[in-house]
Amino acid sequence: MEIDFDKIKVIAFDADDTLWVNEPYFREAEHEVARLLSPYETENKIGQELYRVEIDNLPIYGYGVKAFILSMVQLAVEISNKNVPASVIEEIVALGKDMLQKPIELLDGVEEVLKTFHKKYRLIVATKGDLLDQERKLEKSGLLNYFHHVEVMSDKKESDYLKIVKHLDIKPEEFLMIGNSLKSDILPLVSIGASAIHIPYHTTWLHEQVASSDCKEGSFKTFKSIHELLKIIP
Repeated sequence: MEIDFDKIKVIAFDADDTLWVNEPYFREAEHEVARLLSPYETENKIGQELYRVEIDNLPIYGYGVKAFILSMVQLAVEISNKNVPASVIEEIVALGKDMLQKPIELLDGVEEVLKTFHKKYRLIVATKGDLLDQERKLEKSGLLNYFHHVEVMSDKKESDYLKIVKHLDIKPEEFLMIGNSLKSDILPLVSIGASAIHIPYHTTWLHEQVASSDCKEGSFKTFKSIHELLKIIP
């Protein structure tokens, strides 16, 4: 799909693993919780069960580190048959707090891209996660002044993007989304008639992965890094 940049008025960026590093911290925490719970199960089984608990809890807790902490605690209670020591629960909570205080590591090229495009386009953040945590990360990132609007979404479905488009008082064809998740950042945009650019990240949560058969060839652009946008967006 060729993007008609003469029509584009708003460029939206996903945050986690598009603007800055995020998912590797979850993988590190998963390995650590598997170590803490190793008396009860193998690392592979613990990983499978944690994913199950997270997915079951999504409608209740939503996305983000705080939801992840609660799911890890629930897993510890369940997988130990309620025998997990309080000290292990304390370590799991501390693990989550450490995640919430991680320094912000911008991905290569992000600030240069934002600095270039915010002069011509309205730039927004459209991200999932916990509101307080995402606001904190944006503030610490030093990028906040580049954005016209920040939307922390409970989910990223077609209806959620249509609400943003309506709020911004634009048409879908005037909206371009850039993100690392095909499931959340790309396919819903294609479905509503907006444009999308996929910039894969080397680590993707299982819940965000989609089969190649779900991706209509040519319906969106894919680039290796955000820096490549400088070559194609006027």
